[in-house]
Parts: sequence; C-alpha cells; structure tokens
Amino acid sequence: MRRSVSGPTERVVIVGAGLGGLSCALHLAAAGRQVTVVERESVPGGRAGRLVVDGFEFDTGPTVLTMPSLIEEPLAAVGERLSDWLELLPLDPAYRAFYPDGSTLDVRTDTLRMAAEISRVCGPREADGYLRFVDYARKLWLLERDHFIGRNLDTPLDLVNLNLLKLLGMGGFRRLHTKIGQFFRDPRTQRIFSFQAMYAGLAPHDALAIYAVIAYLDSVAGVFYPKGGMHAVPRALAGAAEKHGVEFRYDTTVTRVEVSGGRATGVITEDGARIPADVVVLNPDLPIAHRDLLPSAWSRRLRFAPSCVVLHVGSRQPYGGIAHHNIHFGAAWRRTFDEVIRDGMLMSDPSLLVTHPTPDTYYVLAPAPNLEVGPMNWRGGLASRYADSLVRTLEKRGYVGFGAGIEVLRIVTPADWADQGMAAGTPFSAAHTFGQTGPFRPSNLHPTLPNVVFTGSGTQPGVGVPMVLISGKLAAARITGGGR
Repeated sequence: MRRSVSGPTERVVIVGAGLGGLSCALHLAAAGRQVTVVERESVPGGRAGRLVVDGFEFDTGPTVLTMPSLIEEPLAAVGERLSDWLELLPLDPAYRAFYPDGSTLDVRTDTLRMAAEISRVCGPREADGYLRFVDYARKLWLLERDHFIGRNLDTPLDLVNLNLLKLLGMGGFRRLHTKIGQFFRDPRTQRIFSFQAMYAGLAPHDALAIYAVIAYLDSVAGVFYPKGGMHAVPRALAGAAEKHGVEFRYDTTVTRVEVSGGRATGVITEDGARIPADVVVLNPDLPIAHRDLLPSAWSRRLRFAPSCVVLHVGSRQPYGGIAHHNIHFGAAWRRTFDEVIRDGMLMSDPSLLVTHPTPDTYYVLAPAPNLEVGPMNWRGGLASRYADSLVRTLEKRGYVGFGAGIEVLRIVTPADWADQGMAAGTPFSAAHTFGQTGPFRPSNLHPTLPNVVFTGSGTQPGVGVPMVLISGKLAAARITGGGR
C-alpha cells in the first residue's frame, strides 16, 4: 500500500502555480476536490515564466519541450483536449550541434533520417550504433516510465521486483559515459547523446546509465515548440483548471503554513489573510518551502545541480545556418564538467545552448557553478563581464557582430535564481546522484505533517518539464489515495 494523506482531503490549497502545482490541481479537480492555487506572481508558470522588455518577449525558464503526452494527461483528466488549449509545433531539427572542428550535426527525431545524418557526418558505423542506441533507449524509457518514474516510491523495497532485475540487466546502473561508449565511438555522437546528464546535475562520466532516457526524450521522441512560447504551457493548464472550478489567487504571497495539532490547517498570506485547508501542497523549491513556510527546520543536506547563466537578448541581427535550438560545443569536454560541478569555476572553454525562438530573440544558456560549490560575487561586475565574455565566444563561433546587434540584454545569474527562491541558486534543484534518485530523493509527503505534500523538481521523480508534470500527478495521488 502506498502512503497517502490521512484525514479529510476535500479542501486543498496549492502554494505556487508552477507546472507541478498546475498538474496537481487538474488531477485533483478531476477527483472532485475543492482546489485553491495561491501564486505570488500575477501569472501562472513558476520557472516557466515570461519576461517582456521594450517589446521583446522571452521565456524565462525551460526552452526545450518533450513528451507532450504528459501535458495532455492532466488536461484529459478533466475531459479537455490538448489541441483545444495549445498548438505544438514539431521542431526539425530538434537541435543543431556545432563542433570545434567546424562540423555540424542535425539531430532529427525521424530515426531513418537521423541515421542518414550520422552516417553523412560520422560514418556508417556510427549510424549503426545510433540505431542500436535508439532501440536500447526506447526500452529503457518504457521500463523506467511505467515502473520507476511514474510511481510514488516510499522505500527502496518498492523497487525490489522483476523490473529492477531487468534494469540491472540493461546496464542501467553503469556509468552513462561507459554505456554510451558501447554504441558510439565518435566524440561528436558521444557528446550529443550524453550532454543531457547536465540536466540531471551530473557529468556523463558520473551519471548513471538510467539517464540515457533524457537523451531519448530529447533526441529521439521529439522536441516541440508551443505557439506563443513555453509560457503558453502553464497558461493553458491554468486556463483549463480554472474552467473546471480551480480558484486562482494571483499576486498573493504565502508566508507560512498554519499548523495545529500536528496537521496543516491552512496557509497565511503576506497581508494576514488565512486560507483554510484540509491539505496543503507546496510547489516552491523544496528546501526553500521547508525553510520559509514550515514550522520545523529540515536537516537533510542535499547535493545540488549546477546552475546556469542565461542571456535574454533582443536583437534584429539575423543569422543563417542556425536552428531553433543550437548547441555549441567547446573543445574541452570532461574538463568543462569538472570546472562547473567539482571545482566551482566558470567554464574555460564554454559549451553553450543558443535558442532562437523568434526572429528577434535569443536565449543563451551557459552552465555555471551553483552558489554552494562556487559562491561568486554575481552582484558585483562579474555578471556583465561574463556576459561580455559569452558574447565574444559566440562571435568567434559564427555569430559575427552579435554584440553590436544587441538592443535589449537581460542577464540572469545564480544570484538571481536564488532571489527567485531556488536553493543554492540553481533552477535545476537537487542533483540526481544515486542517493537522490527514486525512493532516495526527498519524498513528496512531509515526514511529520501527514497532510502536507510537495510537488516540483526537488521531489520525486525529479528535474525537467516531463518529470515535474509527473510529480503533480503523483502528489495528487497521495491525496486521493490513488495507486500511482
């Protein structure tokens, strides 16, 4: 039996309208609960927010969307169709990879076309390895999705079954870099199918092979762009939730969870108002929710994922030869991960993600140390100096005149992420080390308050838009007593 919230569960207050909170709200509305979502901002989205500056519009959080079926699921729970709320455009290529030797590789989700592309760039042996990798990664994803990711896990014993033996047999607990090496020999293909480990907060030579599923979702299952930008996703989920009776209170900051008799009884807002609740769901970053909203301190120490510096650039400068998502690899590889994750240093030879969603906007992401590993003074002149350095790097890699074309520039650093309520100044939460994965990751049930539930990237199953949407469903199942 899965643990679930005890006592009455009719009235649920969800603190935060991030993707996890919105997914949870829809599943609870479908189960007949009375749901109120309290959000400090004036719009839904949480990390998937929107920034408007001098006519330029930017997505402030995730830019890569995979597995639209996981958006469809909470909508379907209340009888809504995804196509009525959101228009998703498939991206072809999903990515364009640029390598230090001047070669490029288009990542296509059509398997035969991708095999032909790899054969063209890296040779037929690599194409054969790619086809074997696709078969492996698809089986790995189906196994993990159904038996590990999509379940509430209370103890390690929940994993002890035949499917765990299957996962062991597939080499899921070997190192990702080693497993990728069984399929690919060319450093270019090895990079494009293993860099995603950074999303899990680890280097490919440290991450487990189970995280090959991120490369599968990213590079095989398909990448999409919502018409109107990524912020259109939370707008759609919030709109459907409101249609089905969920109450939203925007521009309202919760300052604490009210506790009486060992149970949460409601939340208190900044203006002193009390919102009663039978159950409270907390969507803020989990360590921050413990620190700021709950009565007792949280003693567990987590290892956090690296952070990033993001440049939001408004520019009329066009560039041919780039795609929607572009990955520019530096010559360094393992050293880059060590600098950011282990040594708390900025990359000496940056690998960068450049997203170009509209003709006049660019989103440049550079991995950076989190504030625990690299406590740099981002509030001084470092932010602007590093932004200038990244612009020069882009200009050397083909974006000629990039700096001169900038009309609007907003720099987001680890200090800014911390100001937004993200522990250690990282939007990627706790790293997916073995001790912070599956049942070892912080639970979505409070350890002592039986009617406080968590959702979002800090709890199970983890980081990334697909996982956060699943986390909302799992949180709702804790309240409704569902099996998942």
